[in-house]
Amino acid sequence: MSEQGRLDFLAAEGLEDWVVLHGGPTAVYRTASLAEAASLANAIAQIPELNGTRAQLNVVSERLTVRLTREVWNIESEHIDLARAISKVAKSLGVLAQRHQVQEVQVAIAAKPDAIDLGFWRAVLGYEPMLDDNGFDPLGNSSHVYMQEIDEAKDLKHAMHLDVSVAREVAEQRLAAAVSAGGVVVDDSHAPAWWVLADRSGNKVCIVSWPDGANDPNESS
Repeated sequence: MSEQGRLDFLAAEGLEDWVVLHGGPTAVYRTASLAEAASLANAIAQIPELNGTRAQLNVVSERLTVRLTREVWNIESEHIDLARAISKVAKSLGVLAQRHQVQEVQVAIAAKPDAIDLGFWRAVLGYEPMLDDNGFDPLGNSSHVYMQEIDEAKDLKHAMHLDVSVAREVAEQRLAAAVSAGGVVVDDSHAPAWWVLADRSGNKVCIVSWPDGANDPNESS
């Protein structure tokens, strides 16, 4: 796990296209057509250093999403140069990044420490391990799953919630949209790093921007 890799990426120059999510550095490029998005993906795929990495290119309609590591804790120094190279290719083709469209949803499955059953979730979902506490879709189509320990002192035995990670400048807009749609803020004590919200039935979701550099007021700098 590399927290320093995340911090170095955030501090590096020339990475304006990129947002750091739970799934690592991500960029979304908007094109005029599906064919142009595919052409951009092909041009990026020609970057030799991408071979053998966990990079993922997703073309959907007029958008290309590029994920470099698929895990925030896997960011290393070489990803800075890769991100710059990808941005250079996009710029050469006249394609602009859309930071406000970058997002990721992951599923948090919580249990008491002695009841965590990550092997089951990897098996039933057909996922592969990336870190000791998670599983990911090898095809890149579905959300990551990670295990979260519940305090032994709590009566709750198990729970699930969603984490939605976005660019740091987008988080409060997403929060406002969720509240306008009927959501309730359950915990904002860590804002702007993350907020906990719930729907009318009490199902919880976190809006998260700490991977992209938003500060948690409860943590010393």
